[in-house]
Amino acid sequence: QVQLVESGGGLVQPGGSLRLSCAASGFTLDDYGIGWFRQAPGKEREGVSCIDKSDTTSHADSVKGRFSIVRDNANNVVYLQMNSLKPEDTALYYCARRPSRLLAYGCSPRGVDVWGQGTQVTVSS
Repeated sequence: QVQLVESGGGLVQPGGSLRLSCAASGFTLDDYGIGWFRQAPGKEREGVSCIDKSDTTSHADSVKGRFSIVRDNANNVVYLQMNSLKPEDTALYYCARRPSRLLAYGCSPRGVDVWGQGTQVTVSS
């Protein structure tokens, strides 16, 4: 069964850090691109950070310099390291599988065929 499971969300103060994990099963991670997306209440789902099978990455302007995405193919896990968190980063964060070649068009939900269930990140004092 193809599956993505996120973990690592929680409550953090502004300026703090979190690392989200996306554990993949049922498929070979290094054949695909993986993206992290988020959705805040009342807003559309947006791309945060994406990585292709060559480890090329793409980030939303709002997170550049603060977030990084890395993949561990040996353990079938993709991480999202989030630093200098801001209240506007508060959202439900999802990881998703998408064709690696689509990174050429940026980090968007286009082409996503598998979604995780999401993990909540809340940035508040």
